[in-house]
Amino acid sequence: MTDQNAAPVPSSLTPEPAHPNPQGVRRVAVLTSGGDAPGMNAAIRAVVRTASSQGIEVVGVRRGFSGLHRGELHLLGPRDVANTIQRGGTILLTARSHTWRTPEGRARGAQHLRDWKVDGLIVIGGDGSFHGAHYLQQEHGIPVIGVPGTIDNDLYGTDHTIGYFTAVETALDAVDKLRDTGASHERIFVIEVMGRHAGHIALDVAVAGGAEEVFIPEDAKDVSCVLDVVKQSVAKGKTGSIIIVAEGYPGGAQGVADAIQAGTGMETRVSILGHIQRGGSPVSSDRVLASRLGEAAVYALMDGRSNVMVGRQNHGITFIPLNDTWEKRKDVNRDLYRCAKTLSV
Repeated sequence: MTDQNAAPVPSSLTPEPAHPNPQGVRRVAVLTSGGDAPGMNAAIRAVVRTASSQGIEVVGVRRGFSGLHRGELHLLGPRDVANTIQRGGTILLTARSHTWRTPEGRARGAQHLRDWKVDGLIVIGGDGSFHGAHYLQQEHGIPVIGVPGTIDNDLYGTDHTIGYFTAVETALDAVDKLRDTGASHERIFVIEVMGRHAGHIALDVAVAGGAEEVFIPEDAKDVSCVLDVVKQSVAKGKTGSIIIVAEGYPGGAQGVADAIQAGTGMETRVSILGHIQRGGSPVSSDRVLASRLGEAAVYALMDGRSNVMVGRQNHGITFIPLNDTWEKRKDVNRDLYRCAKTLSV
């Protein structure tokens, strides 16, 4: 007998409703450019599989704009991106291109896209990559969509960028280990984290790592202020101190360490974490963010959007003109900055 109260079993053969495609997009290209960031592969995967679900072909461009200029293009299918969501780096590779900065270089890349009958280009990268995408559309009319892929989290128009969460976790793991040895030897560790001209990574790591002081480019405070912090820490009985410095702060970690050594005579050690923050398997937050933004980028082209970056603000998808991402400034969280100081007692 049939159970009249049983819930209907959904048919696995029922296709998902297609997203409207008023532009008639049939083929899109995707590339990663600039510095790599954990989660780029998740974004590539999302682009390929979203496009495939809508009957759209994807062309992968190897080595960013440099590869586009040389014609390094190939078709990508859903199976080509299998088992990549957990991988760091980028399967498409990345490179910085001086040739792309010239009109001639961009014209050659545009011709390759036309030869492949590409209807739009998705660029995963930071503001330098978005500059290149912006000029490509301005000069050759090829629709472009930017996806924020940079550990620096410095792009206006999105709460977070792909790779940022993983970079913070990587740096924090190193800070925790350095704190152990710093306390054992009663030393001061001055740790430099990446972020280019922004202090987002430094600030999050400082709060999560319980640092005694943090130096970021957004605050021009003099390095001499750290001397009182160190002396007060010693007076409170602390056996070691952690000072976090963003790479964009004038003088960097070495400058801060030299000031401490000269002002207190205390032994300091400098640790520059560097490119280790760009590697490793992306944490779940980066995988989810990359998946949502990659999907949104395909739908944006289908909707006729172009010359915009897809971002996420307050858990929703937003679209920001590409030039706004570098012309408008994204500040650090000032409340978090205050919190870092309050909790360092």
